[in-house]
Amino acid sequence: MNIKDSVVFITGANRGLGLQLAKAALAAGAKKVYGAARDPKSVTLSGVIPVQLDVTNHDEIAAVTREYKDVNVLINNAGIVRAGGILADNALEQARAELETNVIGPMLLSKGFAPTLKANGGGAIVNILSVLAWYSQGPTNTYSMSKSAAWALTNGLRIELAAQGTQVVGAHMGYMDTDMTAGYDIAKIKPEEVAAQIFAALAEGKEEVLADDLTRQVKLGINADLPAYIAASRTAA
Repeated sequence: MNIKDSVVFITGANRGLGLQLAKAALAAGAKKVYGAARDPKSVTLSGVIPVQLDVTNHDEIAAVTREYKDVNVLINNAGIVRAGGILADNALEQARAELETNVIGPMLLSKGFAPTLKANGGGAIVNILSVLAWYSQGPTNTYSMSKSAAWALTNGLRIELAAQGTQVVGAHMGYMDTDMTAGYDIAKIKPEEVAAQIFAALAEGKEEVLADDLTRQVKLGINADLPAYIAASRTAA
């Protein structure tokens, strides 16, 4: 996928990784970059066209996928994380919010934009995932549920869109230096580094980005005798 002269639609483009993805798209020579956010006034990067979009609002998703017919790269970046485990009193409420934002929104956007991508030569979809698609860690267990589902969504889209030539990329990372991890005193990868790896993967025709050492180690260890997703429960016991 050649980003030069392409038209890129990025959700959650007002801050964090979304903002860095918008900067990277412009630097790579994209002809047009749409930056979607609940509050389009918060999309202030010069060269980015603000778009009103709440990814939990199905009517707004239908409207943007009907209107923006020049898109050939969709980046499903918008996401949320809620603190609390599966047994928490508010677990159902937080799980529904995370699933709606992290899974259903990207599913409907991908489905809605798929005919446009096909008409424009195939294009690409990038889903921003997480190392937590492969293991859970207590207070973010419902978030892990949503990211596991988003990984399955990504794999399913890759199969269903292969015939129309759409490249589908799943981008996994651990702790990233954004508002979402502001309270964690731990090594974090810079969002601009993740954005650079994503656009490199698009250019090289790759289907997956493992952005940092933690993610690569966890992915490599999935088939270990004691994989991380089981080891976490033994540590907690």
